[in-house]
Amino acid sequence: MIKFKSHLPFPFEHTQKEKDDLLKDFHKTLSKDEIGFFTTFENESLLTKTKDVFNKTKQFKNFIHIGIGGSCLGPEMLISAFPENNDTNFVFLNNTDPDDIFYKLKNINLDNSLIYVVSKSGGTAETIGILNYIISHYELDEEYIKNHIITCTTSGSGDLYEFSSEFGCKSLSVPKDVGGRFSILTPVGYLPALFAGIDVDELIKGAKEYQAELIRPDNQCMEIALDIFKLYNSGVTQTVLMPYSSLLRDLSFWFVQLWAESLGKNENFGLTPVPAYGATDQHSQVQLFMEGPNNKYMMLLEVENFVHKLPMSSKSNLKSFNKLSNYTVNQLIQAEFNGTLKALKNAGRPVLQITIPSRTPYYLGQLILFLETLTVYTAEMAGINAFNQPGVEAGKKYAFEYLES
Repeated sequence: MIKFKSHLPFPFEHTQKEKDDLLKDFHKTLSKDEIGFFTTFENESLLTKTKDVFNKTKQFKNFIHIGIGGSCLGPEMLISAFPENNDTNFVFLNNTDPDDIFYKLKNINLDNSLIYVVSKSGGTAETIGILNYIISHYELDEEYIKNHIITCTTSGSGDLYEFSSEFGCKSLSVPKDVGGRFSILTPVGYLPALFAGIDVDELIKGAKEYQAELIRPDNQCMEIALDIFKLYNSGVTQTVLMPYSSLLRDLSFWFVQLWAESLGKNENFGLTPVPAYGATDQHSQVQLFMEGPNNKYMMLLEVENFVHKLPMSSKSNLKSFNKLSNYTVNQLIQAEFNGTLKALKNAGRPVLQITIPSRTPYYLGQLILFLETLTVYTAEMAGINAFNQPGVEAGKKYAFEYLES
């Protein structure tokens, strides 16, 4: 199981009433029909249908994923986290940058490509616009659309669902009770994960077996949320997620959307998320984290056991070479993690130490559910709705007004 250890310069005492009230509010939120993130992965039919679609399309060598925000960040994170068994070429079209789209598609053989179009609403402008471009530019006919395009959207409603019905495309469902940024443990993430050779059953198993831990009395996730809320009231207004793993770097970018879009709803409350990863950012952002404003809650993530062991033995007698010669790269990154942790603690910076035994789908499933649950617990403390995004909707409205002006 993943482990946590809080290192706070001024530890808080949380009353039993605070904990009881928070857990009660969390259960009340989970009981709402429109909130399903905590249990949606228990729906075996979602995975069964996704596996069926995969088995009928797994001959394709290129996987073109069209989506934006939660429709893409989660799948991107999964793919980058587990390159071990990945024989598929993934192309993520996650922005309306025309140059990026052009160069990503420039050398792709569409005949050997599957196009996965993801939008919960079925009408996301960026997603539909990119799909329109591909169909028109490459003059894709109805037969191609039927056999090469798969949609993932709310079943029974929305333009993307109607599109799949019109052309006879295979379609997977984004559950109505799961928002985009909470949708990684649904077909949104399942299909690309299967193409990447990721054990999706283990991913789901990890989340399932961690559920009970997240709702027991005095659970650690709830304690961490209480710490974060009280730190906020003490001036700590930013949150840094810093995994010491290049392969988990995209976890930070997935977390940024989850945290910002869920918690940024109130002029009097908001925790700005900052993505980072170690040990690279020890040579850049850590300077700010150490000696800049003490307004950041640091979440450092360590991997106890890496798959590969890389020795650093040297044939040179130079001092810096000899100094490292008796160690492995594994020991070096662990030393860098622990060095940063100790330095931050000594500087009086609030730190949460997160430890996963290894980088596996099982433990990533636990970590995903932990971060989603932590987000909701923190929202409950602030008295805000973690599941809407009115600020985003306003921008969409003005974008269309601009197009039509």
